[in-house]
Amino acid sequence: MLIKIENITYIYNENSPFESKALDNITLEINEGEFVGLIGHTGSGKSTLIQHLNGLMKPTSGKVMIGDMDITAKGVSLKTIRQKVGLVFQYPEHQLFEETVYKDIAFGPLNLGLSQEEVDTRVKEAMDLVGLDFEAVSNRSPFELSGGQKRRVAIAGVLAMKPEVLILDEPTAGLDPKGRDDILGQIQSLYEKNKMTILLVSHSMEDIARLVNRIIVMHKSKIAMTGTPREIFKRANELEELGLGAPQITYFMKAFKDKGHDIPEDVLTVEEAKHEILKYIRRNGNA
Repeated sequence: MLIKIENITYIYNENSPFESKALDNITLEINEGEFVGLIGHTGSGKSTLIQHLNGLMKPTSGKVMIGDMDITAKGVSLKTIRQKVGLVFQYPEHQLFEETVYKDIAFGPLNLGLSQEEVDTRVKEAMDLVGLDFEAVSNRSPFELSGGQKRRVAIAGVLAMKPEVLILDEPTAGLDPKGRDDILGQIQSLYEKNKMTILLVSHSMEDIARLVNRIIVMHKSKIAMTGTPREIFKRANELEELGLGAPQITYFMKAFKDKGHDIPEDVLTVEEAKHEILKYIRRNGNA
């Protein structure tokens, strides 16, 4: 087991007139090699929760374990924790600051006191992981790049720290369709090639359905549901009550089935829908 959260509660502005509970007695486990999607409407507690996973925030009560390290314990090395758990914030390109792509990605590894040779290796590996050409891009200013490329530089900077867990908070926010597809493709490739544990925060039910193997649904500072994408999106009516929903293709297939067509309604992606509709057409064409 990689991450274990035990009964954590977080209260903003505790003991003041503005006190509010952002996390309410949450218990959760994330296992090594999982690709987990975290969904919930704005204000449900998603961002507060992920900031507890690398020590940026500490709970008012409860415990957060990363491997055998209790990151809520006194004297724990936050530097060690942040090497294990890499967090990519929403709009991470706003945190780019160096003159060149190389220097930006190398910043973290250099702060670890690594040799120049090891830093070079890590920068090249990280750029390769996110699909950036080292020779073509490394000496360019990150601010000359497209939005999608900037986002990949920022993700590479986290990957160069060689984390065991990668947390991505709305990684496609504000990107055009091509930029979105590029980033999601790189994230999927990271998971498939490296079996890295990934936690993806997203408002896109389509992205979550296509990429993850488990979903955690948050509502009003608590975990409302957890399960596989198929298990969660079968409960579309309950999700709607929480201000969420299922992928649009799932609604389409359910409506198609309701018109008397013998097809499964728990379809989550366009590719699945295509496959099932072609099967239906061939079956009825041969009838």
